[in-house]
Amino acid sequence: MALVLTSGPVVEPVSVAEAKAHLRIDDASEDVLISSLILTSRLHVEAALGLALINQMWMLVLDRWPPDGNIDMPISPLTAVTAVRVRNAAGVASVVPATSYLVDIASKPPRLVWNNTAPVAPGQAANGIEIDLSVGFGATAASVPAPLKHAVLMLTAHWYEHRDPVEIGSTAARIPDAVSDLIQPFRKIRL
Repeated sequence: MALVLTSGPVVEPVSVAEAKAHLRIDDASEDVLISSLILTSRLHVEAALGLALINQMWMLVLDRWPPDGNIDMPISPLTAVTAVRVRNAAGVASVVPATSYLVDIASKPPRLVWNNTAPVAPGQAANGIEIDLSVGFGATAASVPAPLKHAVLMLTAHWYEHRDPVEIGSTAARIPDAVSDLIQPFRKIRL
């Protein structure tokens, strides 16, 4: 299974102006750095939670269908499955009719469920199934939950203040506990 970003977010959940206000910076000399730290912080929060904060398009690629045919989506919040394609032995993709499956966005995790039909088996051994996903809380920063926006702000500030190189895995590379506490309610719980 592979998850491929096909269209990233148009905006970030936190603007450079918001980050500068949080950092108490008045001049524009480090706007490029702050912008890159916002991007990095968003990516970190998204990866830690399996979420997309701002609307994005992804493609889920599978070798074969699970035994029951139903697929749990590895990223949320899912807003739509825009297409399902199955490749034949020659590698030619055919679109599966949307009437063949249901998209359950209320489920945790969201899932694709077959609608009284058997899924078409892919003809190639690897990467024979492609599912296009639309995910995210919304198109604007206002749609992102406030705790996640604040986590992005705090992480941006942390990395702005701690620019020295550190070894990954060392205690100096730890993410502040306050950031972990803010994102904790959004973590997926496995039983």
